[in-house]
Amino acid sequence: MDFFTGLPRTQRGQDSIWVIVDTLTKSARFLPVRTTFGADQLAQLFIKEIMRLHGVSVSIVSDRGSYFTSKYWNSFVTAMGMKLNLTIAFHPESDGQSERIIQTLEDMLRACVIEFQGSWDDYLPLMEFAYNNSYQSSVGMASYESLYGRACRLPLCWNEIGER
Repeated sequence: MDFFTGLPRTQRGQDSIWVIVDTLTKSARFLPVRTTFGADQLAQLFIKEIMRLHGVSVSIVSDRGSYFTSKYWNSFVTAMGMKLNLTIAFHPESDGQSERIIQTLEDMLRACVIEFQGSWDDYLPLMEFAYNNSYQSSVGMASYESLYGRACRLPLCWNEIGER
């Protein structure tokens, strides 16, 4: 997990994206957040958006940012029975998966905002949907398919997958 920061503040007050990646399925969640959020708010968001849908993670890989090294976050991780694996300082390649996804997300955000105008957080759910339905060579299928065991039913290709 990592943060995509430095974004323009939206009308909803969001200025960053919390990128959380499942290392098994390569599925990603893009959660709009504020840089002013504390570790307690991130823990609540993690429960609401990750744990309720996917259960408790075995381990979490993250950088050594202040959120993830705080006593509150460490207590939360321990209480949930998870293991926190912190990457080596000044080696972003340690969590290269999140870094690559953030680069892809940046390109997607730029294209959406240029094409459709408006606030980036308006398009974030659709970008997450598009990302999770794109082919991932490391798992040999789209993340959605590896997560749910079937191809996602997309409105543009129902005939191709025989679902019409």
